[in-house]
Amino acid sequence: MSRTIVVTGGAGDIGQALCRRFLADGNRVAMLDRDEAALDKAVAALGSPEALLGVRADVTDLESVRQAMAEVEARHGAVDVLVNNAGGVVSPTLRTTEEADWLADIELNLNGAWRCVRAVQDSMVERRSGAILNISSVNGAGIYGYPAYSSAKAGLMQLTRFLAVELGPYGIRANAIAPGSVKTQAWKERVEKNPEIFERLKRWYPLGDICVPEDVAGVAAFLIGPDARMITGAILPVDGGLSVGSTTMAREFCGAEF
Repeated sequence: MSRTIVVTGGAGDIGQALCRRFLADGNRVAMLDRDEAALDKAVAALGSPEALLGVRADVTDLESVRQAMAEVEARHGAVDVLVNNAGGVVSPTLRTTEEADWLADIELNLNGAWRCVRAVQDSMVERRSGAILNISSVNGAGIYGYPAYSSAKAGLMQLTRFLAVELGPYGIRANAIAPGSVKTQAWKERVEKNPEIFERLKRWYPLGDICVPEDVAGVAAFLIGPDARMITGAILPVDGGLSVGSTTMAREFCGAEF
């Protein structure tokens, strides 16, 4: 059954992978992003299919979000699934984080998701149907740098649980995905400085590999689909085992090979 799915931060690598997967599954997709040039480029990269709608929206502005959702509803119908994917990072450590940096990360990564939920929840409640998927991060449950981003992602996990409990009686499910490192353009500058960075990172992951955007999209398709009808309030790591433990660290502790 075709549904109307909204993906925020749609012009990024993970956003495009999500949109591509949802379109392949036969859905109507609205790709939201605040960067209009990047949005147009992303829509074109996906072939500009009729089922794909690109809408400029800034998740840090509630009125912008409301206008975007109204446009989606006018073109594609009521929103059946909301995927809060918009996000980003600023300062890597507490000592280098200024107040403006802290607030910017919270606004984008946490408050932005709340605004999007606020814009669609009444319609979902009215129809007693819907799914909300938040793209969080392993940073929300552990210490991997970027304190403001990490705090926002931890908040996003808790928001997911609140949504699951409060909206569950209306037939609305809410879940979150917590990826580890994902190979995206966000790493471009660091890769240019150190082409071996992903090889260095891999040693911390039990599976010995790093996620690609399609890994996140595949799990997202499951969580919003009928096979996950009894799953809500879940925070699902897609991190190659990073959040479970590390043989690299265990080797140092135990003095034994794994």
